[in-house]
Amino acid sequence: MSAEARYQRVLIKLSGEMLGGTAGGGIDLDTLNRMAGEIASVRNLGVETAVIIGGGNIFRGIAGAAVGMDRASADAMGMLATIINGLALQDALERLGCYTRVMSALQMNQVCEPYIRRRALRHMEKGRAVILAGGTGNPYFSTDTAAALRGAEIHADVIVKATKVDGVYDKDPMKFPDAVRFERLTYMDVLGRGLKVMDATAVSLCMDNELPIVVCKLDEPGRLARVVCGDPIGTLVTTGSESAGR
Repeated sequence: MSAEARYQRVLIKLSGEMLGGTAGGGIDLDTLNRMAGEIASVRNLGVETAVIIGGGNIFRGIAGAAVGMDRASADAMGMLATIINGLALQDALERLGCYTRVMSALQMNQVCEPYIRRRALRHMEKGRAVILAGGTGNPYFSTDTAAALRGAEIHADVIVKATKVDGVYDKDPMKFPDAVRFERLTYMDVLGRGLKVMDATAVSLCMDNELPIVVCKLDEPGRLARVVCGDPIGTLVTTGSESAGR
């Protein structure tokens, strides 16, 4: 492992919408390749790397349920969408020379491996990036919750959540120009204020396991590697008592 890296094992959470690029839907190949380059740069530091990917660019279960679909069926469709994204990301990573495995919580042996915790750990120890698709394998749980669960299971040092904004704000910065960004928050700050970091189940899981979360925007080349090296980018959510930015 590089001496420059602050974290030895990271879990990166990518939303499906990010892969959709400016259109927000489908898979934008330029965006896909850029995200793959960011992930490969972390792996090239010698950091053990896992990725949880969403499926919102293809189908969101909660959106299907909102228009009358059975929630369990809609969530199953959303989980399948994450596998499509995972396979696309695997292809992009391997074109960069980054050996990768897609592991799914849903059984789909023809295209990816089943998620087995010890096997995932072994892949990372061998220097492979591991893409964890299929969410938790259960309806009613978001990919944020899947990230917190898998992060705890693999003993990740940090979850890096890549979003379209450069951190956590006290209100929506897209709507309110006076929104204030936090540099540091506690889990209880997030839960108590209802801040949009991850859903409450995911934040609670991270709190119970003292798993830090960094929320950042990947709008510059090399930014993900800088986060992993400890640069103060975005918002850090930990057990610490300090919360800045107010």
